[in-house]
Amino acid sequence: MNKKVRIYLFATIYAFGFTLVSCDKDNDSNNNTTFSAENAALAAKTDATVDGTMNILETGYDENVDGTRTAVSLFPECTVITIVTSGNGGTITLDFGDGCQLNNGATVTGVVELAYGPIDGGTRTIDYTFQNFTYNNNGVTGGGQIVRRIANANGNPESTVNETIVVSFPDTEVTATRVGERISEWVEGVGSGTWLDNVFHINGNWNTTFTNGFERDGEVTETLVWELNCLYLVSGEIEVTQDGFTGSINYGDGTCDNLATLTINGQDYPIFL
Repeated sequence: MNKKVRIYLFATIYAFGFTLVSCDKDNDSNNNTTFSAENAALAAKTDATVDGTMNILETGYDENVDGTRTAVSLFPECTVITIVTSGNGGTITLDFGDGCQLNNGATVTGVVELAYGPIDGGTRTIDYTFQNFTYNNNGVTGGGQIVRRIANANGNPESTVNETIVVSFPDTEVTATRVGERISEWVEGVGSGTWLDNVFHINGNWNTTFTNGFERDGEVTETLVWELNCLYLVSGEIEVTQDGFTGSINYGDGTCDNLATLTINGQDYPIFL
C-alpha cells in the first residue's frame, strides 16, 4: 500500500474512533483481542501532557532556584512567579492565570506549586501540586515528588519523578491516571542562559489507567529525547502493553512534529499527539 494512502486511512480510523479487531486464523475466542485507535490516541495525549507538564516543573525550578537562571526564560510576562525561601528550602509558585502561552508555544492555565527542601548528599526533594492547571486544554491534577540530583555520573542535573497524575480531556468524560517513575537527565544547554538549547533524555516506566476500563503499561526501551523548544518528544521508543497486545511507540528521527508511530503485530498506526 502506498505510504500516503496508508497514513490517510489510519488517520481516518483515528478521527472516527473506529475499533480494529484482530483474531487468529483458528478463530479461537480466547485469543480474540480488540485494538482501539481512539484509546491509543488518548494514551498518547496523556503522555504528551504529562511530559510537557514535567518540563514546566523542572524548568520552573531550574530558572529560579538551582543557579541556572536563564536570561531568556521559558515563562513570559503572563506568568506570575512567587518565590518564598525558608532556611535552605522554600516554595516556587507559577501562576498562569486564566491563560498564558509559554515561549515554547504551550498554552497553560492555573497554578503549579513546588516546595523544595535543603540539599542533602547532592540531592534535593521537590514536592509538586496543581491548582486548576491545564496544559494545551487538558486538565492536570494530582502530584508527586521530584528527587533532584545536582550532578549525576555524567555530571548533568537529573530528576527522578514519582508521579500520580490525572489527566482529563476537553472532548470526552474519560480521564487517565498515570502512575510511575520518570527519570530526566538534562544533557544540553545547562547554564547557557537560554531555554532554547535545552535537551533532556527521559527514561522510566509507567502505568496509565482510564475510567473507560482501558489500561496501558509503558517502558522506555530507547531513550526519549525532548528538546525544550519543541512541544513534543522528537525521538526514542516505548514498549507498550495494551488491549492484550505488546507493541511499541516510536517518536521519530529527531524532527519536531506531533506524529508518533504505534506498531502492533507488525502493523503501523500513526498517532497524533
